[in-house]
Amino acid sequence: MNKIRQILRLYDQGKSKLTIAAYLDISRTTVRKYITSLENCGLSEREVDSLSDSELDELFGKIKDKPRYESQKMLALQRCFPKMERELKRTGVTKGLLWEDYIKEFPDGYKYTQFCKHFTDWQAKVNPTMHRTHKVGDKLFVDFAGEKLSYTDKATGEVVSVEVFVAILGASQLTYVEAVPSQQKEDFISACENTLHFLGGAPSAIVPDNLKAAVTKSHRYEPTLNQAFEDFAQHYDTVVLPARAYKPRDKALVEGAVRIIYTRLYVPIRQKQYSSLSELNVAIREYLALHNNQLLKGRTYSRRMQFEEIERKELKALPIDRFELKQTFHAKVNKDSHILLGPDRHYYSVPVRFLSKKVKIIYSNSIVEIFSKFERIAIHKRSKVPHAYTTNNSHLSSSHRYSAERTPETFMERAEAIGEDVVFVIKSILDSQRHEDQKIKSCEAILSLVRKYGAERLCGACRRAMDFGIDTKVFRTIESILENNLDGQRENVFSTELDMPSHHNIRGENYYK
Repeated sequence: MNKIRQILRLYDQGKSKLTIAAYLDISRTTVRKYITSLENCGLSEREVDSLSDSELDELFGKIKDKPRYESQKMLALQRCFPKMERELKRTGVTKGLLWEDYIKEFPDGYKYTQFCKHFTDWQAKVNPTMHRTHKVGDKLFVDFAGEKLSYTDKATGEVVSVEVFVAILGASQLTYVEAVPSQQKEDFISACENTLHFLGGAPSAIVPDNLKAAVTKSHRYEPTLNQAFEDFAQHYDTVVLPARAYKPRDKALVEGAVRIIYTRLYVPIRQKQYSSLSELNVAIREYLALHNNQLLKGRTYSRRMQFEEIERKELKALPIDRFELKQTFHAKVNKDSHILLGPDRHYYSVPVRFLSKKVKIIYSNSIVEIFSKFERIAIHKRSKVPHAYTTNNSHLSSSHRYSAERTPETFMERAEAIGEDVVFVIKSILDSQRHEDQKIKSCEAILSLVRKYGAERLCGACRRAMDFGIDTKVFRTIESILENNLDGQRENVFSTELDMPSHHNIRGENYYK
C-alpha cells in the first residue's frame, strides 16, 4: 500500500511514468495500471491518499490479480491428477510409478520434482488438510493392513494367510506390527494388548477403525463399542476413540505406517518362507526393530530414540495382571443345583435356592462367574473337562452336603481330631481292598461312636481292636469293646511263653528222660 501511495504522489507532482518506475524499482506497466485506475475511479489524489490501507486495497486490489495463463503442458498434467489420486490409494502404487506412466504419454512433460510439486499443490487446493501436533502419551492409532502375509504349514503344506496388525504412537511414531490369524475380537484384543506390553505402558486413548471387533455400531459422535474391547480399555485405564467412518485422515498416521511397512517389512519378508505364525512374527520383529531404529528423513533421531526421550515416561503404568477376555452364556439351574457351561460341556454348582432359575454366566480363560439379576451368586475356577462337575459343597442342601463331604480326606480330618489310634484304624480301612461304599459306611460308623462314648474311650477301643487285627467286622469289634468296658484293657499279644500249672496228672519234663 505504501508503494501505491508513492506512485500517486509522484504522479501528482508531474513525474513521468518511466521516472516513477525507475525510482520505485517496479515495472512501467504496473505504474501505468495504477495511474489508469486512479483516473477512472473518479477520486482526486488527495481523496485516495486519505483512504485507509484496507479501503485502498479494495480500490486497487483487482490490479494485483494477474490473469494466470495455464500452458497446454500444465492443463494436460492437471487432467491426470484425479486419476492419480485414485491410483495412489492402491497397494504398492507410488508417485514414481505414476510419473513413469505420465512421461511415457507426455515425453515433453514435467520432470519428477515439478510433477510432484504440482500434484501436491493441486491436492492442497481441492482437498485441504490440517496439520495436527500429537501430545506425548496421548493416542495410539491401530489398524489392519490391507495386504496379508502368509506361512506354509509344515504338516499339510497348506499356505495359510494371516492378517497384519499395525499400531503407532502419535507423538514419537514408534510402530508395532504383528501377524494374527484373523480380525476377530480375540485376535484384535490380543494384538492390542501385546502392543501395550511392547510399549511398556498405556496411552490415554486408543484410536481404532470401525471394525466389528472394536465398534458394534458406528456413529459420528457416540459410537457403540464392542463390550469386550471396552472392558479391555478399562482394564488398562485407557479409553477408545474410534475414527469416523470413511474418514481415513482421522487415523492418517497409521495409514502412513501401513504404507511404509509394505516397503520395509513386506518386501524382505516375502522373499523367505516360514513354517508357522510364531516364526513369521519373529521375522517381523527383526525388521520392525530396524524400522524403528532408522533415522527419520531429514532428522538426527529415530522413532525409538524419540520414544525413549519424550514419550515412554508419559505412558500409564500397566496393571500386574494381563487382561482376560470374557464371554457370556445363559443357562438354567438344574435340579441338582448345577448349571451347564455349553462351550465346555462342564457343570458348575450354584446355591440351592436358585433351582430352576435362569442365570447369566460370564467366563474367562481361568474364571467362571454366575450372576442372577446383577448379583454374583457363584464363582469357580474354569475347567474344560467335558461332562465333569465342579462343586462348592456350601451350595448344596444339608442332606446333599453331608453326602458330598463323605470323602477319604474328611474322614481322615475327623479321625485326626479324635486321636492317633482312630487315625490308624480309619487309614487301615481306607487302604483296604473293600468296596468304596463299604469303606464309607465303616468309617462313618466308627467315627459316630465318639458322640456316645467320647474321644478317650474310642481311642482306647481302637487301640484294643488293633491287637486283634483290622478285618471287615472292625466296627462290631470296637462297639463290643466299648459296650463291655474293655477299652481300658489290652490283650497281652507280646507274651509267647505261659507258666505251666502244677498238677499231679501232669508228668513233667523229667518223665521223658
